Amino acid sequence: MSDSEIIIIDQDFSPICYQEQFEKGCGDAGAIASFLGRVRAEDGVKSLELQSYPPVTEQGIEQAIKEAKSRWELINVQIIHRIGVIKPGQAIVLVMCASKHRRDSFQACDYLMDYLKTEAIFWKKQNYTDEHKLKSEWIEPRSQDYIDKNRW
Repeated sequence: MSDSEIIIIDQDFSPICYQEQFEKGCGDAGAIASFLGRVRAEDGVKSLELQSYPPVTEQGIEQAIKEAKSRWELINVQIIHRIGVIKPGQAIVLVMCASKHRRDSFQACDYLMDYLKTEAIFWKKQNYTDEHKLKSEWIEPRSQDYIDKNRW
């Protein structure tokens, strides 16, 4: 496994399998922090649909990883991000950061999630059920997501 890896995947994935594989590539890391984002089953959400523009999306994420590595001493980083139709309870994103000390892992993981929520090139559409018909709407980051990102 490389010291950083981005996986954009169009099918459900097992976070545990990726976490176990990631740990094997972390050498003498004293800390591994991860964040798993899942589709919430609320407000009648039937599914979340994500689209990306692979070369641009991946280049942006790679740049965010480089920035994280310049700010914190990281041993390994991996981001797995879903595209396609994702149902409630399924994983959307898994961010994992390994370092010698916990604070670097925590902060890098948080920083990368803030990037993914606000700047990464993904288009998101929520599909809802309303009695007998399906409604959809494109969604944007919340104002709180931008406030969080601006901390950095």
